[in-house]
Amino acid sequence: MIGVIHAAPTTSVPCGFMDGLLIFVFYLSLPIRGGRDHALNASNCFFKHIDGKNSSPPSVIVIGGGISGIAAARALSNASFKVTLLESRDRLGGRVHTDYSFGCPIDMGASWLHGVCNENSLAPLIRMLGLRLYRTSGDNSVLYDHDLESYALFDKHGQQVPQEIVAKVGETFEKILKELTCQTVKVRDEHANDMALIQAMAIVFERNPHLKLEAWFATDTDNISLKNWDQEHVLTGGHGLMVNGYDPVIKALARDLDIRLNHRVTKIIQRYNKVIVCVEDGASFVADAAIITVPLGVLKANIIKFEPELPEEKLSAIADLGVGIENKIALKFNTVFWPNVEVLGRVAPTSNACGYFLNLHKATGNPVLVCMVAGRFAYEIEKLSDEESVNFVMSQLRKMLPEATEPVQYLVSRWGSDPNSLGSYSCDLVGKPADLYERFCAPVGNLFFAGEAACIDHSGSVHGAYSSGIAAAEDCRRRLSTQLGISDLFQVGKIVVREEMTEVMVPFQISRL
Repeated sequence: MIGVIHAAPTTSVPCGFMDGLLIFVFYLSLPIRGGRDHALNASNCFFKHIDGKNSSPPSVIVIGGGISGIAAARALSNASFKVTLLESRDRLGGRVHTDYSFGCPIDMGASWLHGVCNENSLAPLIRMLGLRLYRTSGDNSVLYDHDLESYALFDKHGQQVPQEIVAKVGETFEKILKELTCQTVKVRDEHANDMALIQAMAIVFERNPHLKLEAWFATDTDNISLKNWDQEHVLTGGHGLMVNGYDPVIKALARDLDIRLNHRVTKIIQRYNKVIVCVEDGASFVADAAIITVPLGVLKANIIKFEPELPEEKLSAIADLGVGIENKIALKFNTVFWPNVEVLGRVAPTSNACGYFLNLHKATGNPVLVCMVAGRFAYEIEKLSDEESVNFVMSQLRKMLPEATEPVQYLVSRWGSDPNSLGSYSCDLVGKPADLYERFCAPVGNLFFAGEAACIDHSGSVHGAYSSGIAAAEDCRRRLSTQLGISDLFQVGKIVVREEMTEVMVPFQISRL
């Protein structure tokens, strides 16, 4: 069970609602000619009226209904703030999206808990909800999400690579990875200027002809910064796939919040210690502060206008942080015709010729394969129709398994072209400063920023986005406590469980078949 305190909605100002309020919004939204004093007097009276309600709890607008925004709203609502959450989509979750059209949960966005340990900020909620995890790798895995022994690899002729060779490849790969890491750090120390990770690898390979490695990220290695590529703080415990998807987490956090779906924010105005948030249909919302959790890609596209404009240090952080793309093509079949392994992979001379299919039947019992594509490959896939994408990945699958049948259903994600995301998650680009994440998450007056790109130590992860939302809520609480002179009654506390259950330690439900 989740402890919940009901919160009243933040003031909503629909277009044409109340003449005095309409005049106020009009003068703040348009250039003022000849009526400046009247406009300022009207707005001052308005804010005096609002500020005069000393007994009212502080109000906050949260922009973006991903896990970061929901976490921030949950924390502030539980601390008795008035909270309204605005989400542009017709659903919650953002880049966390569990689809049920197959008759079973399929995560088309984030699907792993990276770091199955009690230090993970999401651990208490996942444990208390009793959500099952399927461990796909341990701490000593040479790959990120999977142990190599869980792979079935096929060559370009469709022949399965014998498992003993795969094991030897794994041993060799681990040695290469360790040596490559040491050598790239050495190259980094030798060069004052940043370079692409792939350039550093080329130097290492030239010095060490016995090494050979190709890899891909949410963006390609020629985009990744050598100086910053390995700065992430990785939690212990390996990686666990959410068997029932992330949707139960989203629903638990969102319970009883004041949520407005289909509310696309177009402008954010700061005036007189207040925030006015304008949405696409012409309505406006007024609050003491706002927490902005929209994806980095949306901010980079300048879809939301700020008045006054954000300071240069914030704008440059938004511009200099990179955004990668990872997409999924999920395929449901009538029968299981593939080996009982976690991953089906195809080895080939080039990265684009390789294929990577996650076997959900192994983890969940559902006859589903998910093709994972990232970087430029993901960009190319987004240029195809859903049918063309499925035909392409099925051609790859049949090169491995000629007996593959046609899927009975399919799903295709398009995080790069989705106007609500414009990318999957952040990355470090070549030649950019090392303090971008700190500048990105820094508040601007009574505007606070959260999301996976605002998490310094765990960017690109669900728990990083969640932690960022909690941190922004606490920063917001502190500022409003000082600004409004409110008591310490309004505290951002534990948001997961009821007070009497906070000391109960519920273990993770995690397995590996």
